[in-house]
Amino acid sequence: MNTTKNMMIVGVGGQGTLLASRVLGNALLQQGYDVKVSEVHGMSQRGGSVVTYVRYGEKVYSPIVDEGQADIILAFEQLEAARWLHDLKPGGKLIVNTQQIDPMPVVTGTASYPAGLMEKIRAKGVDLTALDALSLAEQAGSSKAVNIVLIGVLSCYLDFPKEVWARALEECVPPKFLEINQKAFELGRSCKGE
Repeated sequence: MNTTKNMMIVGVGGQGTLLASRVLGNALLQQGYDVKVSEVHGMSQRGGSVVTYVRYGEKVYSPIVDEGQADIILAFEQLEAARWLHDLKPGGKLIVNTQQIDPMPVVTGTASYPAGLMEKIRAKGVDLTALDALSLAEQAGSSKAVNIVLIGVLSCYLDFPKEVWARALEECVPPKFLEINQKAFELGRSCKGE
């Protein structure tokens, strides 16, 4: 039986969701899976919503994850976690960076950032791992490494050898940023969140 697994990586433009999906896709390919990746951009250049669908299995026919079918959602920001929560299947895993990034309506003053998002998500009984990935990225040496911290956390829920992840990082991250990203990955991997 062909069991296809569905993942979503959600965030805002400029957070490195595309690099995260490349690292994840590389690791899945190394494990011999058929992989389909589909990137959907909002106004990603201006901090708009960005979602990447990653589907893998023996044979994958479509890159799109249907509503309510995501096994894992990796959210780079709280509001994006809440926005895409309806796509998580019952019993699915939600990994959230607790960072808040104000969307344009909040920046311009026409809206307020919703209060208590993490509490509202927890109240839904979701299998949640929440962590401050920004602090861990800064500890690794760059605030831009939030994406790889989160991939490190995600790696705890995928039963792949550590060497697979190391090779994926080496093949996807430019050499001058590799050491910081390796540290970020390890910090994420060692942190299970709240």
